[in-house]
Amino acid sequence: MPGPEPLPLLLLDVDGPLNAYGRSSEQLPLDAFERPCSPEWLARLPQDASAPVKPLRVYLRRSHGTSLQALGFELCWATAWMNEANLWIGSALGLPPLPFIDFGDELFTKDPNGLHWKTRKILAYAQGRAFAWVDDELSNADRAYVAAHHDAPALLRHVDPGTGLAEEDFCALRDWAASLQ
Repeated sequence: MPGPEPLPLLLLDVDGPLNAYGRSSEQLPLDAFERPCSPEWLARLPQDASAPVKPLRVYLRRSHGTSLQALGFELCWATAWMNEANLWIGSALGLPPLPFIDFGDELFTKDPNGLHWKTRKILAYAQGRAFAWVDDELSNADRAYVAAHHDAPALLRHVDPGTGLAEEDFCALRDWAASLQ
């Protein structure tokens, strides 16, 4: 007898959905807090070789950890932060250590078809499971690729990077997960 269906995956980007950017600290929600971070991937970005790598000023919302855990998804990092998201982001939000997608050599590479550099690895990780992906860099090319190459339900939810995950995003995720029942 087959076991119960696994929970759908919720694939989390950090910068944009959890770390809202492009606003002044005065415009952030009341429960936002600053977390200076120095992840290793910063050194892989194009930069002036003579300048030291500056820590990131990440702004997180205290409510996000609890809200994410209450959604009824299996959470997974889908971010350039990879496992470092557990150290810098998840721990600050009260999340347990989460699995992560290892983007390896695909990190920040341009796709000739206009896909996000995460898209192919995300489908390989999902292995036919239902998933929702929250990111601030999703495009119609990503949606079309997922629709053509993934047989299970998938929700690609664009998040405003200036706001981060908002109540409307949490509602959409809850509604989508409920529609799978």
